[in-house]
Amino acid sequence: MDNEKLNLLVTESRNSNTLNLDKMSSIEICAAMNHEDEIAVLAVRKVLPAVAQAVETAKEAIQSGGRLIYIGAGTSGRIGMMDAVECPPTFGVPNDLVIGLMAGNSSAFQTAHENCEDIRDNGVQDLQSINCNKKDFVVGLAASGRTPYVIGALSYAKQIGCRTAAVACNPDSAIGAIADIRIEPICGPEVLTGSTRLKAGTAEKTVCNMISTGAMVMCGKAYQNYMVDVKPTNQKLFERAVTIIMKTTECDENMARRLLVKSGEKVKTAIVMQKLHCSREIAEEKLIKAKGYITLAIRDYLF
Repeated sequence: MDNEKLNLLVTESRNSNTLNLDKMSSIEICAAMNHEDEIAVLAVRKVLPAVAQAVETAKEAIQSGGRLIYIGAGTSGRIGMMDAVECPPTFGVPNDLVIGLMAGNSSAFQTAHENCEDIRDNGVQDLQSINCNKKDFVVGLAASGRTPYVIGALSYAKQIGCRTAAVACNPDSAIGAIADIRIEPICGPEVLTGSTRLKAGTAEKTVCNMISTGAMVMCGKAYQNYMVDVKPTNQKLFERAVTIIMKTTECDENMARRLLVKSGEKVKTAIVMQKLHCSREIAEEKLIKAKGYITLAIRDYLF
């Protein structure tokens, strides 16, 4: 894209509210950024139907044996990777169920490799490296909506039969034209001209939060509003697991701790054990039959 076309992008235009940014005090800068982030959140609200469609598609992909794959470059790639790496400890899923790919690979997460995003084939090769297949759901992230790396990846994903979504912060984006689901929260110009790690990044992260969390909840990874597949891999998470058992079963702390140990540190199992006053084996059997949904596993108890 030449300079003239680049300057026409919303994400590259100047923000009339911050023309005197360099003269602002610290509190004025913070207030300006806070105000602009509010605009980003409202922009996401306008595209919620498309985001909800992505949530449903991610759920269907996971339930059919596929994966949720984020792919992007720069800040967008880092946002996808951050969302992906939080899913295993939060939802107890395998490390390869939600994947974040970025131009330049994981080394680019800490050290920018900006030129990697200009090569379409890099996106194709990165999807091929993880054996991307038609069961997967590929979400391309690019604030500008025109990143060649993401265009290449989405084009390849479509070619092999994947369902796809595009998240961009410019209208009528190039990646949106390729994908099955177009998600374009239009946040307007950045506080610091062209710095899409700001408002655009906020919008992209918000969308990723919704896609992964929504899909996992709909796959039975929550009971009420608790993360019942959390892995108690450190003291904080162990105590959180104890609290979840207490709150959902109305037992005391000592009982919750005993249940957590007896369940093999599986919160779901512990809850069903207490709700049905059954053994670990029976609780796990009921959860398997209920495909992981606690409400279904304890249905006889409820009704």
